[in-house]
Amino acid sequence: MADNPPSKGKSGFISHGIAAQNRKARFDYKILSTVEAGLVLKGVEVKSLRLGRATLTEAWAGERDGELFLFNAYIPEYQGGVLSRFDVRGPRKLLVKRRERNELMGAIAREGHTVVPLDIHFNPRGMAKVTLGVAEGRQKHDKRQMVAARDWQRDKARLLRNK
Repeated sequence: MADNPPSKGKSGFISHGIAAQNRKARFDYKILSTVEAGLVLKGVEVKSLRLGRATLTEAWAGERDGELFLFNAYIPEYQGGVLSRFDVRGPRKLLVKRRERNELMGAIAREGHTVVPLDIHFNPRGMAKVTLGVAEGRQKHDKRQMVAARDWQRDKARLLRNK
């Protein structure tokens, strides 16, 4: 999915596009594969997500009772006069097909792999989806090499553009 800014309508809500993004995950982890999963949310949580104020920096996906859940994702309370309250960092059930769930749980069980949420977005039908990445942690020296390579590519492009 392209890194487009969320498109907001007249009411300030995101109709479709990215509601929250975990940019640090691509730096801290090497993403091996991605899976798109649905989220079980209450109506107020969806309204709050549509405002684009959610945070995924400390979120992770894991297994509980044979099902996948998104833990520690911050969705702030909706301030639109609704009395319904919810846990802002509570676990939220992920909806994936059985085969994908088994692959993700197998990746969690393997040594050195984790499942991290990369973004929460709204598909064209208006459903909230989360992109999960099966990831492998990066060492500190790998991160330094990645930053050095990115800086060199940027400098090289600048030099070629100026000639």
